[in-house]
Amino acid sequence: MLLIPCPWCGNRDEVEFRYGGQAQVPYPVDPTSLDDAAWADYLFVRDNHCGSYAERWVHADGCRRWFDVVRDTATNEFAP
Repeated sequence: MLLIPCPWCGNRDEVEFRYGGQAQVPYPVDPTSLDDAAWADYLFVRDNHCGSYAERWVHADGCRRWFDVVRDTATNEFAP
């Protein structure tokens, strides 16, 4: 069982959450200048490395709020 630290509700079971992907992805400075390939890269290509990783989560079965958290992808340990 994975406990995820919700900033408003405290530690809760992972079944209450939905994963939102990589956090802190910067929006393009001039989005109208991007071609289809650049948009595809922005929308679908994310980092995939072992170690600390900033993620977005939503507490779907709780307070329903989105938050960012750093998770170690090797150990599944969360840092606020």
